[in-house]
Parts: sequence; C-alpha cells; structure tokens
Amino acid sequence: MSLSARYGSMATLAALGWPRLNWRRIAPPLVTGVVVLVLWEALPHVFDVPELLIPPASAVFVALWKGVVGGIFLHALAVTLTEALLGFVLGSASAILIAAVITRSEMLERALMPYLVALQSLPKVAVAPLLVVWFGFGIGSKIAITTIISFFPVLINSVIGFSTVEAEKLELMRSLVASRWQTFRIVLFPNALPFIFAGLNVAIVFSVTGALVGEFVGATAGLGTLLMQMNFSLDIAGMFAVLVLLALMGMALHAMVRFLHRRFVFWAEAEKAERNGS
Repeated sequence: MSLSARYGSMATLAALGWPRLNWRRIAPPLVTGVVVLVLWEALPHVFDVPELLIPPASAVFVALWKGVVGGIFLHALAVTLTEALLGFVLGSASAILIAAVITRSEMLERALMPYLVALQSLPKVAVAPLLVVWFGFGIGSKIAITTIISFFPVLINSVIGFSTVEAEKLELMRSLVASRWQTFRIVLFPNALPFIFAGLNVAIVFSVTGALVGEFVGATAGLGTLLMQMNFSLDIAGMFAVLVLLALMGMALHAMVRFLHRRFVFWAEAEKAERNGS
C-alpha cells in the first residue's frame, strides 16, 4: 500500500469518527505490561518457586481461560459487577444530593457532618456482618456495604465543590434575579463537577472492594465467593485468575468514569491542554 493510500484511508476512518490511537499514551503501559508478564512467567522457574505459592503467568491464564469458557467466571463477574455498580450509583447519588443540601445551610452542615464522618470511620468489615443479618445473603447486603463505602469520597469532594464558588459568580446570578434552582444549575453544579468526578474516581474502585467484602462475609455467588472456594481447595492458579479478573474489572470501571469525566467536564480538559500547550 502506498503512503498516499495509507494516509487517505486513515483520514477516511477519522472522518467516519474512528478514534486515532495515541501511541505516546498507549505504549508505556503496554510495554510495562509485557515486561511484568515476562518476569511473572520466568522468575518462578528461575528461582524454583512452587506453583502452590506463585504460579507462572501461563498457568494463571490457562485457569482464566477455562473459567471464562466454562462460564463460571462470567457468572461470578456479572454478580460482582452488578453489586459494585448499583452500590456505586446509590452511594454517589445520595452523597451528591446530601452535599448539595448541607452546603446551602451552615447550621445543617455542622449538625450532620460529625455523624457522617463517624459513619465513615466505622470499619466496613465490622459493619458487613450486621448488614448481612439485616438484608440477608442475597444481593441486598452487598449493595448496602458498597453504597456505604462509595458514599464518603464523593460526599467530601462534592462538599468542597459546592462550597468553593467564586463570590463574583453568585453576585452576578443575584443581579440577574436568578432563582435558587437556576443558580444551582448554572453555577454551583458545573463548578462542583470536577470535584465530584475526583470523588467518583475513588469511589468506583472502592465499590469493587465493598462488593468483595460483602461476599467474603456471606454470599452464594460472586467473585469473592469463588475466591474463597478456590482458597479452600488450594487452587492457587484459579485464585490468581480471579484476581486478574478483578483487576481488569476495576480498570474498566475506572476507565468508564474517566471517559464520563472527559465528556461532561470538557472545559477542564481544554484548560489543561491549553496550559500544556503554553
């Protein structure tokens, strides 16, 4: 293929909306991943480490392939992903709502914040058995623990976002006789969005942890349950395969939040690009 034909086809794909690969961004993690996999495969053989302690990468990926093809991993993944996403959505939405309410009243913020901090300081592993008693061994208890874990990072960042608004913007809205809802929609919420997404980036990772904690305490399905079953049977390669699956799920969820961040807070990305360009 000639250069003109090659670049012509690339331009056609770009015109059709196909994204161009940013190799400067993709290459470093790709090279790092290859190096880690090579070392993971080689070092157990070099140092004669038993597979019962650290299985080589090939054994782990064989176990991962068998679990995926057999459908065991996919079903467990679907359960854990559902628990994590539902808890994340409930925890984040309630945190944003509460932050929007308490930042409008200094008295209400003083009255509620100490108890919200006390709730966050409770060890979630200690609370999980109580939630299992209340909500049972089904999905409800896992959603509850995930909601609690996801709640506080979003709350703190949302409170900061709603509180750090330039006085000039609020004065402008008052001069325009804007209603409280218009002020919130046009000024307060957009100003808080970068802070909210900072909390969401943390909460989405914590949501996976919350789902696993709930499954460890008591569950009938999910990756946490599968991990404990493999632990009892000393299937170390299978345990590593589940951990790889959890890592991939966490990366995918974090990438989803980052995509939404760039999509809804586009002005922050534009300002960042402008600063880098200057």
